[in-house]
Amino acid sequence: MTQYESLNVALTRLEAAMRAGDLWQSQALPEPAAFDSEQPFNADTMSLGQWLRYVLIPRLRSLMDGEHPLPSDASIAPAAEVYLQENKTSVRLPILEALRDVDNVLVNGELRSQEEQ
Repeated sequence: MTQYESLNVALTRLEAAMRAGDLWQSQALPEPAAFDSEQPFNADTMSLGQWLRYVLIPRLRSLMDGEHPLPSDASIAPAAEVYLQENKTSVRLPILEALRDVDNVLVNGELRSQEEQ
């Protein structure tokens, strides 16, 4: 499986986990100015759910669609753990697992092995 194919699987899992936890539907489209933030994860202008839905997933899909190089450094899951602390375990864990997959694909070029999950 190519890195793009692996990332597609990881992003599909992330979206599915967000939908299952009602985090996809509940994310209002941020105001245009919110996208201009220079803070990591647009933390000063968006919720994590908004950033995942409207920034991370579309940007990575756009890079894949254009066959552009993907970022090679990612630490999204550790940051998300902090932001998702308040969510129920049944919502938080699937999203974190999907984000760990995204991180691994970006850093190592492939999905995590079953032993790592």
